[in-house]
Amino acid sequence: MASTASPMTVQAGRVRTLKEGSRGESGLGPVVYWMFRDQRVTDNWALIHAVAEANKANVPVAVVFNLFHTFLGAKSRHLGFMLRGLRQLCHRMQHYSSNPLFLFQGEADETVPKFLRECGASLLVTDFSPLREVRRCKEEICKRVSDSVAVHEVDAHNVVPLWVASDKLEYSARTIRAKITKRLSDYLVDFPDIEVEPPAGKWVATENHSIDWDDLIADVLRRGAEVPEVDWCEPGEIAASEVLMGSKNGFLTKRLKGYSLDRNNPCHPNALSGLSPYLHFGQISAQRCALEARKRRNSHPQAIDAFLEELIVRRELADNYCFYQPHYDSLKGAWAWAQNTLTEHATDKREHIYTKEQLEKAQTADPLWNASQLEMVHYGKMHGFMRMYWAKKILEWTRGPEEALEISLYLNDKYELDGRDPNGYVGCMWSICGVHDQGWKERPIFGKIRYMNYAGCKRKFDVDKYIAYVNKLVRELKKRKAENLLSQKEKVVRSCDPED
Repeated sequence: MASTASPMTVQAGRVRTLKEGSRGESGLGPVVYWMFRDQRVTDNWALIHAVAEANKANVPVAVVFNLFHTFLGAKSRHLGFMLRGLRQLCHRMQHYSSNPLFLFQGEADETVPKFLRECGASLLVTDFSPLREVRRCKEEICKRVSDSVAVHEVDAHNVVPLWVASDKLEYSARTIRAKITKRLSDYLVDFPDIEVEPPAGKWVATENHSIDWDDLIADVLRRGAEVPEVDWCEPGEIAASEVLMGSKNGFLTKRLKGYSLDRNNPCHPNALSGLSPYLHFGQISAQRCALEARKRRNSHPQAIDAFLEELIVRRELADNYCFYQPHYDSLKGAWAWAQNTLTEHATDKREHIYTKEQLEKAQTADPLWNASQLEMVHYGKMHGFMRMYWAKKILEWTRGPEEALEISLYLNDKYELDGRDPNGYVGCMWSICGVHDQGWKERPIFGKIRYMNYAGCKRKFDVDKYIAYVNKLVRELKKRKAENLLSQKEKVVRSCDPED
C-alpha cells in the first residue's frame, strides 16, 4: 500500500448509500465487500471503505466475487484473464482476511443476498459500474437483503467520483473537463494504508468456499474456446504495475516520450500505455496511474497532459454517458441532430454491403480494414485510431446505422480484451452516432457524422507498413497456437504410454 499521512478514510462524496440499514444487529458478522469492477487489493477505495467500516464495528471483512459465465458475451480471452488476476488477488488478500475471497457462480442477485444471510452481515459494500446490467442487479439485491443490511456503493474506478463530477449527461469532453479539473485537487490524492484491526470475534464460514482455481480456469477456457486467450498481456496487479512503471519496458519509465510523438500512429503500438486491459478489469487504479504520471510532468509535459486527458477526462466522460444515458448502446442514445441525419441517409446506396459473418472473418475489399479486424480477433486489441476507422466503415458497409452499431458492439465485446466497457460503447457511439462530437459537412450514408476514409489514413500513417505488421503478427500467433496444440497432444500421448 502507498504510504500517506492521512488516516484510513474515504473522501467525502466517494461513497453513496443505495440502501439504509439499521446496522449493529447481526453480532460479529462481517462487513461484506462485493467486488465486481475493481479487481485489486492495492489502491482500492471500496476495499478501504469496507475495512474502515469493519474496524469501526469491530467485525471481520469478507470479500466476495460473483462469476457471470455469460456476462455480455465474455469468452475465454476475457474470463481467463480475469480469473488469473483474481487468483493472484486471492493470495494478496490473505494479509487482510482469514477468508481471502469467496467466489460464487450464478446470478449475483441470488448468491450475494444468500451469503449476507449466511454470515449475518449488516453492511454490503460494492464498487461502482454505470452499466445497466450491474445497476439492475444492485437494485434487486437491495430489495432482497434484510432491512438491517445497509448497502454502500463506492466509486473506486474514477479519479473524481462520477456523481461528484456531474449530476447530468455531459455533451462532450469540453463540457465535463472543467468540472473534473475543478475537483482534482480534492480527489487526486494518495491512498491511505489499509490497517485491519483484530475484530472482537472471528467469523467462520459455515459452508466450504474453497476455490479450485485450476479447474475453474480450465472450465471457462473450455466454455469460451471460440475466442482463445492471448499471451502478450500477463494478468494481475503485479503485471499491471510493471506495465505502468517497470524498469524494463514500463510506460512511464521507458516509453513516455513515444506517447507524445507516436500515440496516434498504428504503426507504433508500443507508444501506447498498454494499460487498457488492466484498467478495464480494475487490476490497476486510474488514480494510481495519474499520481505516478503527474510526478513526471516536468520531464515530458506534453506526453503527460495527453495521457491524463485520456486517462481521466475521456474515461470519466464515458462513464458519465453510460450512467446518465439509458440508451448508451443504441441509436436512441445519440443526440437529436445525429439521429435525424442518420435516419435521413439510412437508405443511401452503399458500394458494398457485408454481412456480420463476412465482417467477422475480415472478408472485405479494404485491406486496411481487414488488417484491423484481424488484429482484434487474433491479438485482442486494436489501436485506438484504427477502432474509429473500423467502426465508421461498418456504418458505410451495412444496411443502416442500427445494424452497424449492433455489429460493431458485438465484435468489440467478443474480441477486444477490454470489451464490454463504457469506453467501448462510447467509442462505437462516437464513430457511428456522433456522440461527444459535432456535425460535419453532409455526405452520403454518413450525413453529418464525421467521415473517415482510406485516403485519409494514408496521409496520417504508413498504411502498408501497418498491414504488413498485422499480417506478420497473425502468422506468428497462428504458428505459436499450432505449436502449443502439438505440444499438448504429445503430453497426452506420453501420459497414456505404459512405459512412462
